[in-house]
Amino acid sequence: MAKFTDSITINIKAGDGGQGAVSFHREKYVPKGGPDGGDGGKGGNVYVVADRRYYNLSHFFKNKPYYAKRGGQGMSQNRHGANGEDLIIKVPLGTQVIDAQTGDMLADLIQEDVKVMIAEGGIGGKGNAFFKSSTHQSPMMAQDGMPATEQAVTLNLKLIADIGLVGLPNAGKSSLLSVLTNAKPKIADYPFTTLIPNLGMLNTPKAIYSIADIPGIIEGAHKGHGLGLSFLQHIERVKVILFLVDITGDELLYTLELLKSELANYNEILLTRPFIIVFTKIDLIDESEIEAKIKDFNNIDYICISSIDKTNIDKLKTSIDKLMDVENENIERCE
Repeated sequence: MAKFTDSITINIKAGDGGQGAVSFHREKYVPKGGPDGGDGGKGGNVYVVADRRYYNLSHFFKNKPYYAKRGGQGMSQNRHGANGEDLIIKVPLGTQVIDAQTGDMLADLIQEDVKVMIAEGGIGGKGNAFFKSSTHQSPMMAQDGMPATEQAVTLNLKLIADIGLVGLPNAGKSSLLSVLTNAKPKIADYPFTTLIPNLGMLNTPKAIYSIADIPGIIEGAHKGHGLGLSFLQHIERVKVILFLVDITGDELLYTLELLKSELANYNEILLTRPFIIVFTKIDLIDESEIEAKIKDFNNIDYICISSIDKTNIDKLKTSIDKLMDVENENIERCE
């Protein structure tokens, strides 16, 4: 299985400024050539930019330094040192850059191809030509370039998706994702089949939506139990939540309340998102048993589906379209 990394702390450093030069003009028949030492170049900046070609942060290494180039040294004949090359760090869309020491947010990359500077290079030092004056004709001094500070930053990925699938392990999230979208997640009949978030694109007659399959949540996920804590952050940005409940299980109402409780304990704003309750695996039990199991949900809207024989999949797509229409309209009004 490919490594999936959604949080890592790395060390970055912008380039130091280049040193100014101490130099004097030397030319035949010019006995009193003055100072001509040029300024040092500016150090390179460090930028981050979101790139859709990256899906997670596994291309970073915590022990590897990520440094921009320092500025070049000033030269004779008032030549300016070269500016240091910038360092551009490419990350997945949805990555947050956080100062590891202060916790301050340096960047939240929710748009592609927008460069954000997170560390500025040092200014180059002045050469001795800068210090010439009427009383100081032959200065022997030049400045060192300004040093840049090395700092630790935490890269924290929160997937950007329109719809999030939330359910206990083996609730049928991966199976549903595979029939709704072009994604090909691992599917098997045992818990924790999904160990990494999967993304897919849903095409409906109205629009195209991105869907994230979040690894199964168990009781206590917000405290770090199971896999939930590692991936609950990926549900934060979704507009609509699908709560998937395996209809062959017991205490369905309790299961739904458990899922909601875990989301609320992680971030209570998640329960303000529009949602759809989806009962899965209805192909495994007969109709009378289905009716008996969902009798406690008379006052709650739900959809019963089968990802195997695709029962009510089109109905689910229509419901998603309606909720997304309402959610997008609310976003537009807020803007």
